[in-house]
Amino acid sequence: MPPYRILALDGGGIRGIITLVLMQRLTAEAGLEDWLEFADLLAGTSTGGLIALGLARGIPLEELRQLYETEGETIFDDSWLDDLKDLGRVTGAEYSLKGLKRVLRRLFGAARLHHLRKRVLIPSFDLDNRAPDPGRRTWKPKLFHNFPGPDSDGGSPVWKVGLATAAAPTYFPSFEGYVDGGVYATNPSMCGLAQALDSRHRRPAALDDIVLLSLGTGVSLTYIKGQSIDWGYAQWAQPIVTLMLDGASGIADFQCRQILGSRYHRLAPVIPPAETYALDEWEKVPEMIDFAERVDVRPAARFLRRAWMRAR
Repeated sequence: MPPYRILALDGGGIRGIITLVLMQRLTAEAGLEDWLEFADLLAGTSTGGLIALGLARGIPLEELRQLYETEGETIFDDSWLDDLKDLGRVTGAEYSLKGLKRVLRRLFGAARLHHLRKRVLIPSFDLDNRAPDPGRRTWKPKLFHNFPGPDSDGGSPVWKVGLATAAAPTYFPSFEGYVDGGVYATNPSMCGLAQALDSRHRRPAALDDIVLLSLGTGVSLTYIKGQSIDWGYAQWAQPIVTLMLDGASGIADFQCRQILGSRYHRLAPVIPPAETYALDEWEKVPEMIDFAERVDVRPAARFLRRAWMRAR
């Protein structure tokens, strides 16, 4: 049997440019010019979700990269008026969704998930399921997908799904009740694996056939010094989002590595200790590109040749 290929793309805001450069470099490797065409499922969270949706729509890597290079300022537009209204970041999100919404509507137009060329899985988080029964009303993870079946989200507009997965808390307001899927699945590898195995779908993949490549947006060497951290709300407010995102990413890597073994590979380059690339630092895109161009992609290329391109 040919492999069932899953490409999982992490969240990370503007650092998605790192993922795009890494994919371009892999495509430039001998024998891997068309490796992306063989992906059966694209799983992406937040910025990774936007890239996954773009690839599934058939948008070339170069065009997606240009968006990150040219539209960062539009997406992360922090006006003084908004800062004044939100008291900096104390009472409101750092940025409006207007810029991102404008970019996504222009990119995807009226396309819906069932129009896409590939299967996609896009994590988000529903803050209120609005169940009429008070005993069932709660928040919950939401995984948008275009697999056939009664739970399919095929009719959902692509641009709306993009906003739902990218509405990172404190950075953006929620969108139609949804926030960034990174609150539980910054690295969507395990979500993609579970989706591929779901027996409710026609012809689910066999575990032994699954090959999974996971791409990160750069790992920051972050830590909190001290053995006894006695912090309250005020002190934890700033680092908690980063801590949550990094923690969720690491456990998904561990789970997939244990389950898939040699049929799994993760490329998540470590950002040098002296550097920091925040999710919204669009001004550092040239530095991020330079960093991604220096990453050793040879192990990932060997994995693709050995496992991904097998029996194509």
